[in-house]
Amino acid sequence: MVIKDTGIGTKEVFFADLEHYMSELGFDRGAWDYKHATYDYKIQDKGNVFYLRIEANVTQGKLEDTHAVLKLEDPYMGKHLFPHGLDYDYPMPDSVVKTAKLKLQMLGEKLSSH
Repeated sequence: MVIKDTGIGTKEVFFADLEHYMSELGFDRGAWDYKHATYDYKIQDKGNVFYLRIEANVTQGKLEDTHAVLKLEDPYMGKHLFPHGLDYDYPMPDSVVKTAKLKLQMLGEKLSSH
């Protein structure tokens, strides 16, 4: 499930700032290489695990350089599949979507003050 109209998918931010914001908000940087990073926020609901995911692509420099510039993509969500994987087409519970949108609003506020 892609979450549109958050304003996040148009933002560019320095790597060091993004790492700080994401850490403060409880996101973990999972998969990454020198040109791309994925940030995940885990949401648990009624025995299920969901992830809010934001991808960031390097537009200047390389990842882990504090002054590298990263462009954020539209956030999306998936339900965790055991033992691994995500189902992006799973119908998201309203409570999970509400939690995700609140987290995205908080991130948007941090990015706007940037």
